[in-house]
Amino acid sequence: MSTCATVSRSLGEPISGTAATARTWLLVEQPGPWGARALTSSHLDPVLGRALEAAAKGTGVRIALIRRPGRHADCHTTAVRRVYAAHTMPGNAWLRTATTTDPRQLLDLDFAALGRGDHHSFDTALRGRPHTGGPLALVCTNGKRDRCCALLGRPLAAELATSGVEGVWEVTHLGGHRFSPTLLVLPYGYAYGRADAHGVKEVLHAVQEGRIVVEGCRGSSAWERPGQAAELAVRRAVGEYAANALSVVRAESAVRTDGAAPRWEVTVAHVDGRCWRVLVAQGASEPPRPESCGTSVLGAPARMDVLALRELAPAALAG
Repeated sequence: MSTCATVSRSLGEPISGTAATARTWLLVEQPGPWGARALTSSHLDPVLGRALEAAAKGTGVRIALIRRPGRHADCHTTAVRRVYAAHTMPGNAWLRTATTTDPRQLLDLDFAALGRGDHHSFDTALRGRPHTGGPLALVCTNGKRDRCCALLGRPLAAELATSGVEGVWEVTHLGGHRFSPTLLVLPYGYAYGRADAHGVKEVLHAVQEGRIVVEGCRGSSAWERPGQAAELAVRRAVGEYAANALSVVRAESAVRTDGAAPRWEVTVAHVDGRCWRVLVAQGASEPPRPESCGTSVLGAPARMDVLALRELAPAALAG
């Protein structure tokens, strides 16, 4: 029986503009098994998990559980947990780390401030500090969400770890099971799909130099999906790979009266003052297929299609 990842790959489904959206990521170490909704179905106290979900809602912060690659004993006690917070907005991207013996300390965080890029509550509540190592490579391995994440993600995470790649963690959920193995790289927040070990090593090497690899990239979690597709399109069009060079400054939904699929006019700005207007339309990936191995319902997954891209004249930038 074909998996959702096999079908998506065989159909050549585009992956640009499919990354999860989060301005800030909060990652909490939790060994052992994970359920489909890991914050409330793992060995983390489910009451705490629900409280964290409520605290993060609407703040731009996305919470995920992480664990070291390898075998996961069904252990109910974890003495010391590693915690990371990462803000992904260009020009203010940062990665902080801390350890805690009491995950209830996470409720002392100011989630709204974290979403805005202010890490002071993280530092105060958890004695956080800058992460001085290399980038983090988070590989989705949660087979309870979708079996592709376990079948494809766990071997990738293990291969990276055994080959000496630092900063590799398994993570609970990055969305887009059908693009497994999926990967998120922090601090810049770019997600990748259909990843392999060689490609991941290239991505991490580039990140250490402040560059973004666009091959296999799903987009930056800093932007909504139309912005993700638009920013990647500009990178490819002008050959700009510096991580902090581009920002999505505007994404206006075009009013449609004909019942057609949504469209957006996205403005992408360069730090040197150049701007581009990108027309993005939501399409449907055909033919219908299950979007996840966890369902037999056929669907046409949404895709982001770039229809036009033009550089704006300086006089037009104020408009």
